[in-house]
Amino acid sequence: MTVRLKRVYEPREEPDGLRVLVMRRWPRGIRKERVDLWLKELGADLDLLRDWKAGRVTWPERRKRYLDGLRAAAAAAQLAELRELAGGARTVTLLCACKDENECHRSLLRDVLAGHR
Repeated sequence: MTVRLKRVYEPREEPDGLRVLVMRRWPRGIRKERVDLWLKELGADLDLLRDWKAGRVTWPERRKRYLDGLRAAAAAAQLAELRELAGGARTVTLLCACKDENECHRSLLRDVLAGHR
């Protein structure tokens, strides 16, 4: 399994494989043909995002709350779907709008898929 990370605003490239949007809300200005699949339950909770942007949560707390949220039934179902799609030699590119992938839920999701969390 190969999982890549990209901002949704970056253009499609051949190595992207299946482009999966992992945001709760559809990003402004993005046409649907730029995304192959939208798994919105794998996006960060909107309350968590508000707290993060307002500076009320640290990265360790954000990471914990996001990973806890993946246990919810809807998120767990979409995570299982993503694992199945990413199985084998298929490349999957996780997309969201965050500028810094080091403090973005898509990096956490990649780690979960790789079995590191």
